[in-house]
Amino acid sequence: MTVLYWTLRSLLSHWRKHPIQFFSLFTGLWLATALLTGVLALNGQARESYARASQLIGGIPQATLSARNGSPLPQESFSTLRRLGWPVSPVLQGSVVLERQNRRLQVMGIEPVSLPAGSLLAGEPADAPDLTAFISPPNQTWIAEETLRELDLHNGDQPLLANGQQLPPLQGKNRMAPGLLLVDIGVAQRLLDMPHQISRLILPASVQGDLPPPWNERLQWQHQSNENDPGRLTESFHLNLTALGLLAFAVGLFIVHAAIGLALEQRRPLLRTVRASGVSVKHLLLALVIELSTLALLGGIAGVVSGYVLASLLLPDVAASLRGLYGAEVAGQLTLSPTWWLGSLALSLIGALLAGANSLWRAARLPLLALANHEAWHQAHRAWLHRQGWVAGIAALVALTAAWVGDSLTSGFILMGSLLLASALGLPLLLSTLLRLISRPGHSPLTAWFLADCRQQLPGMSLALMALLLALAANIGAGSMTEGFRQTFTTWLDQRLSAELYIRPQTPEQAVALQQWLPNQPAVRRVLPGLELETEIQGWPLTLAGMEDDATYRQHWPLLEAQAGNPWDALFAGGSLMLSEQLARHLKVGIGHTIELPTAEGIWQARVVAIYADYGNPRGHILVNAADMRKYWPALPVSRYAVRMDPTAVATLKHTLQRNFSLDDTRLVDQARLKEWATQVFERTFSATTALNTLTLIVAGIALFIALLTQSQSRLGQLAPLWAMGVTRRQLMLLNLGQTWLLTLLTLVFAIPLGILLAWCLVAVINVQAFGWRLPLQVFPSQLIRLAGLALLATWLASAWPLWSLWRSRPVDLLRVLSDER
Repeated sequence: MTVLYWTLRSLLSHWRKHPIQFFSLFTGLWLATALLTGVLALNGQARESYARASQLIGGIPQATLSARNGSPLPQESFSTLRRLGWPVSPVLQGSVVLERQNRRLQVMGIEPVSLPAGSLLAGEPADAPDLTAFISPPNQTWIAEETLRELDLHNGDQPLLANGQQLPPLQGKNRMAPGLLLVDIGVAQRLLDMPHQISRLILPASVQGDLPPPWNERLQWQHQSNENDPGRLTESFHLNLTALGLLAFAVGLFIVHAAIGLALEQRRPLLRTVRASGVSVKHLLLALVIELSTLALLGGIAGVVSGYVLASLLLPDVAASLRGLYGAEVAGQLTLSPTWWLGSLALSLIGALLAGANSLWRAARLPLLALANHEAWHQAHRAWLHRQGWVAGIAALVALTAAWVGDSLTSGFILMGSLLLASALGLPLLLSTLLRLISRPGHSPLTAWFLADCRQQLPGMSLALMALLLALAANIGAGSMTEGFRQTFTTWLDQRLSAELYIRPQTPEQAVALQQWLPNQPAVRRVLPGLELETEIQGWPLTLAGMEDDATYRQHWPLLEAQAGNPWDALFAGGSLMLSEQLARHLKVGIGHTIELPTAEGIWQARVVAIYADYGNPRGHILVNAADMRKYWPALPVSRYAVRMDPTAVATLKHTLQRNFSLDDTRLVDQARLKEWATQVFERTFSATTALNTLTLIVAGIALFIALLTQSQSRLGQLAPLWAMGVTRRQLMLLNLGQTWLLTLLTLVFAIPLGILLAWCLVAVINVQAFGWRLPLQVFPSQLIRLAGLALLATWLASAWPLWSLWRSRPVDLLRVLSDER
């Protein structure tokens, strides 16, 4: 222990003499840990919310009975089946808007007394004493504690809804899902204005058998599964965030790797002295590991705290994106377990050990007398560079294999990861080869030195340049994908949202009244009724939409693929359908294939005549003739109206509808507002991606700064002979800056095609596997020029301090270097 103590103390003395290296090592661990743990915190918070939502009524496996036509069930279905001995329990679901907070929340109404034995409500037994207050007047509204705080409400409050109804007193619950209100079913019927109606019936999954007539024709079984689980629907969203976090983690570890390697090289005399004093390789490596672990814990603690702050800043945008895109509610405040904190520190420790493994291995493998031999370390680096080239080649083969035979989201990420790894590891070899080719005998001595010295700097700068390559490629790829998606999405919205006003009736009776009232309004030109039905096909959630034949759809509904002739004529002739791109990919069907749809009247076989884009929708979507829907679902009411009218009269008509039909803003959506909402969801969806890309680029800039700063301490040995031969200090500064810019420009040249290839992977592989739709690959020259300018600016800023140090160096410093070298 004494030997280990003094060895460790000797090693730590290096950081007191070289605080810049300590700063670089600490910064790398801090930033790498912060970005990755921040992403893991966001994903962990979302998954915890999904778990609470899926376990709201839990305890035992359950099955569900719902109407075959997708409409609400009459309340008598519950009482009739109970009298027949079926242990069913009613559930009513819908959404309401809080008036003062202007926030939409989901409402679930239950009947606790009839719940299956052993059921849990928000983690509490269904026969808990709290349920007495829940079902007895004035009743209670159970709500998640974090949602209560987010809305600035308190236990006992009774907020008003936009429809004029008042909630029962609020009661916060720790295990409630966020964004959800749990009430007695009678209260839910009042709040949702759905008297004597229920959404579905639940019962134990162990109950089997055929329902008695006529219920066997009206109801369908839906055993509990994870197909509609929000965690599954949002899996790709979280996977993309994780990939960005891992990329940032890798870039940060490059900084750590460079700092550890430089520290070990500068401590060669110390290592020789320690080994010559009798310290074994085992004790020396143990001391180095303890030193590295201590530094990793310091950087990890700072990184975990920063990751928590980063996740807190990004969580509102991520929650809004998940709510808007997938209808998945996520708590607006972080509640992380001790496991996350300990796991994050473990990540920092593992990352530091991985980053330092190569340097430790080189120190252990070199002979004792070679520890102080400068050439021995360079020979070891050249050998490692050759091995690195082989690893890059293997990674490239893995990427080609994944692109050739892969057909899943996992293979897509393997393709991207292998491609980035091969490019990063191959960059030093490419730069060295290119500089060797540029160096020709005809160059002037100063130019020859300039190029040779560039190659000489590669070992020290290669990791920073690799980090810069990854950051630039990630920004080019994600930027091209995001901007291309923005343009495609905007064009698609302009085509799809062609009606000036969209109306959703509250009840079938109101739908009939609107059908009669709307055509008589002077500003209204056409009223387009629409039918909608939520169902499943092959376990995939699906929205079936029926529409009437109208020029609006023929002119404005964009199709990706269509049968020869006029697909719209085929659709409205009956027996045909159009389906969304993601559903077509999921079902593996194309034009001319037949799809079987379960209906209230039996199986309906319809032929696919077109495929259309439906960006941002995690569910499948099918378009059919409204006449076909009425044929197979006779009792299905009109669910929406698209109103073509004078755009200047939209506000007046909305006000009249609110006054005459008591429709709130959630059921009256004008075209401009809907486009604005969709655009906001889009922007917030990519806000986290943009923030992580920006942070990754900043980390790469810091890596470059640290590499230049640490190299500047040993650069005087190369610059002093030039100064002695008459090269001015100003020329030396320009030569240094030119070398750095040359390496950066060459890295940028390699980063541009890599970024474009990465963009192709995102739009043609990752998006297709994750979301089911493909975007066109678009390259934006202005974006590349802007990014090149940022890269050069970051290089200049990173070079500023080393150049300033060279400018302020005294002639005696250069003379001392010449003396030392002699």
